[in-house]
Amino acid sequence: MIRVGVIGATGYTGLELLKLLLRHPEVQIVALTSRQAGQHIAEVHPQLAGRIDLHLENIGQAELAGRCDCVFSCLPHAASAEACAELLSAGTRVVDFSADYRLNDVDVYEKWYATTHPDPARLPTTPYGLPEFFAADIVSAPLVANPGCYPTSAIMGLGPLLQAGAIATDDLIIDSKSGVSGGGRTPKLNFHFPECNENFSAYGVGKHRHTPEIVQILSTLAGADVGLIFTPHLVPMDRGILTTAYAKRTDARSEAQLLEILKSKYAECPFVRVSENLPATKYTAHTNFCDISLRVVGERVVVVSCIDNLIKGASGAAVQNMNLMFGQPQTRGLL
Repeated sequence: MIRVGVIGATGYTGLELLKLLLRHPEVQIVALTSRQAGQHIAEVHPQLAGRIDLHLENIGQAELAGRCDCVFSCLPHAASAEACAELLSAGTRVVDFSADYRLNDVDVYEKWYATTHPDPARLPTTPYGLPEFFAADIVSAPLVANPGCYPTSAIMGLGPLLQAGAIATDDLIIDSKSGVSGGGRTPKLNFHFPECNENFSAYGVGKHRHTPEIVQILSTLAGADVGLIFTPHLVPMDRGILTTAYAKRTDARSEAQLLEILKSKYAECPFVRVSENLPATKYTAHTNFCDISLRVVGERVVVVSCIDNLIKGASGAAVQNMNLMFGQPQTRGLL
């Protein structure tokens, strides 16, 4: 059995993670930590009543590491890296939900996150936790940087086309829409019901913190620097992300040939569904699937990809990464 602990188990991603781990036949959840120490987890997440009998604890990372083979850190940026560094030093393996290890360059991180990185030495060596592209690096890693939700939806759609040289690396336009759970469980004004209900709005235009993450990974896959504009939007629904990306074609390959690039790339990837039909958020809700399709419109390729932001965009990807790290089938606990 894989003994698992979760730091910061009280948020939406923590809840989804626990629900997935509870149905994993090779996992034993042994510790849940939070500043709300003393509460039973079912008091925080009533959905878990009768399914798990653990109280939230406030214990040190060394003690947590001593109990666990793998720890999931669901803490905010900067705070997560501090905890991860202690856990790794104590000898356990970690999947980090925050942005702390996603970027290779500490200067880029500190510019976009406006804080000093607590553990910069690990940035260049920590694999990006997108198994469809980096599984070989994830398998033996002590620490994996779980991807952001928006970047997952964009990279999955555009990555194979950039690898194949089928689209230009400049002038990429990424337009994403997310449900309000993407903002987390802590109350914020723009996620307040009277603000977001019957409303549809863009935010973080040109300055969203997922931008450098998307640029870094797409540049890695393309083998050249990419230029892009990323615009996120808030949609009045609970969950889901739909991303529409626009790219210039580099040659006269047909729509069918471009779809075949995606199908060929993801043929052995159990959680990617490439189809002629355009995706929709209800098709991937509560699953770890990413649905992708595309259309050719003049000289442009329009790529549409769809995920559940809390599953493939967070907790499902984390379990998929854990499975790779511990020699389990990627699908275990996720289908």
